[in-house]
Amino acid sequence: MSVDSTEVPNVLVVEDEMLLRMRAVDIVEDAGFRSVEAVNADEALSILESRSDISLLFTDIQMPGSMDGLGLAHAVHARWPPIKIILVSGQVKPATIDIPADSRFHGKPLEAKEMIAEIQSMIGHV
Repeated sequence: MSVDSTEVPNVLVVEDEMLLRMRAVDIVEDAGFRSVEAVNADEALSILESRSDISLLFTDIQMPGSMDGLGLAHAVHARWPPIKIILVSGQVKPATIDIPADSRFHGKPLEAKEMIAEIQSMIGHV
């Protein structure tokens, strides 16, 4: 199925470690979406304030800066409710009650096939 490039959803990938960010970007692009990269929550919020075409936030929980990924997820959920959220971490496993409604959590290391299916199901494009 070919998708018109103007209709391809954008996924904001927030990860402070370059190699992990590159892997997440590969997963997003393998799922058929465009990625937008940020290294921390402050950069991610700046991107979200300047664009209205982000469909999904894919963020690590543990990051340096003024807020971690969990704080970012709650800020995004409050300000931009339509944006879907996937949280990932290799060390922290938040309780379901601690993540925004309709968000998903995945532990690292990420399983590419599982993540691709999750992103596609959340955004609604295949």
